[in-house]
Amino acid sequence: MQFSTRYIICFEFFGRNFFGSQIQPDKRTVQQELEKALCTLTKDKINMTLSGRTDRGVSAKFQTAHFDTKKPINDEDKFLYSLNCILPDDVKVFQLKSTHGNFHAQKDAKYKHYRYKILNNHVASVFSDDYLFYPYIDLNIEHINKSLQYLTGIHDFSAFKSQSDNPYNDCHIYFAHAKKEKIERCDFIFIDIIGNRFLYNMVRTIVGEVLFIERNNLSSKTMLDILNSKDRTKAASVVDAKGLTLEYVGYDDVEGYINNKFKRKVNNENI
Repeated sequence: MQFSTRYIICFEFFGRNFFGSQIQPDKRTVQQELEKALCTLTKDKINMTLSGRTDRGVSAKFQTAHFDTKKPINDEDKFLYSLNCILPDDVKVFQLKSTHGNFHAQKDAKYKHYRYKILNNHVASVFSDDYLFYPYIDLNIEHINKSLQYLTGIHDFSAFKSQSDNPYNDCHIYFAHAKKEKIERCDFIFIDIIGNRFLYNMVRTIVGEVLFIERNNLSSKTMLDILNSKDRTKAASVVDAKGLTLEYVGYDDVEGYINNKFKRKVNNENI
C-alpha cells in the first residue's frame, strides 16, 4: 500500500482575471491553475482543498490550501521555485511544506482577515485595478467606525448575505475597523474585518452599507438596525469586488494576530 503525504501551500493571486478561487467547469480559477501546475510537477493527480472560496474579482495576499500526493517532494525549496516558474503571473505560491495527515486547510482555519480598499479622492487614478474609487463625499472615519462597532461579536448576518443554500448565518466578528491613510497624493480608506467565517458577499455588502450611511448622512445605529432586521432587502447593494482582498488566513490565536497587526493595546484603549 502506497501512502500519501499531505502538504500545505500559502499563495497569493490578483483576482481580476479569475472567475473566483474555487474550481468551476469551463472557467479560469485559481484552483485550476494551481492544480494544473502541481500535477505537472508531481506527475500525480492533485485535488486541492482551499481554506475557503473567494468570488470573481477578489484578490488574496495570503490564501491557504492542502493537497495529498503519493510522490513525496524531496526538495521543497526547489519544488517551490519550479512551481512558480510554470504558474501564470497572477498567482504565486510563497510557501510549501509537508504537514500531518489530519491537517485540513478549511476546517482548521480559526479566522480570516479581509480588507476593503477605497480611494476617497475627488480625482481618479490610473492605478485603479485593486480599489474602489469613491469621489462623492469626504468619508468620516470616526463615523464609519461607530457603524462598524455594531458588527463585532456573534450575530446572524442574514441581512448582509447574498442568496446561497447555506442556512447557517451566524458569524463571529472579532474585529471591524476603518482607518484613513494618505499614500502620496491619494487618500485611502481601509476597512478591515476579521471573523471566524463569512457569508456570500458579506464583506462587500457591509462596505456598501457603510457608504450608504455616509452618503445619506444617516445615524451609525442604522448598521445595527439592518443587522437586527436579518433582511437582505434592507441592506445596501454590494460594492465592486476589485476593492476586496483576503489579507490572511489564521490557524493560531486571533487576539494575538489582531494585537500584533494593529498594535492594539490589550485593554482596547487604542487602535
